[in-house]
Amino acid sequence: QVQLVESGGGLVQAGGSLRLSCTASERTFSNYAMAWFRQAPGKERDFVAVISWNAAYTNYADSVKGRFTISRDNAKNTVYLQMDSLKPEDTAVYYCAADSGVGTKAYEYDYWGQGTQVTVSS
Repeated sequence: QVQLVESGGGLVQAGGSLRLSCTASERTFSNYAMAWFRQAPGKERDFVAVISWNAAYTNYADSVKGRFTISRDNAKNTVYLQMDSLKPEDTAVYYCAADSGVGTKAYEYDYWGQGTQVTVSS
């Protein structure tokens, strides 16, 4: 059972930056691909970014390409999401997730964190 804990959310003005972190309890963290999803009120949970177990592959939603960067440090069991040039439409609860594959659908992921709120003011 992989336990994931997100941190780094908060309130930021449009154009600003935040870095989210997600730390796993599992020593086999490096076996998993890691992803970020987000969910705004009344909306579905949407894919944001994913990184393979060895960081050789990354994929981003079109809405965040060029603004967000996903990375990982397997020695620290941590995945990061650097978010720059934030927009009000980026406001959501952000979740990290772990799985053996690099899918973009929420149902493909077995393990989830509790989420961290990101609010971007205009």
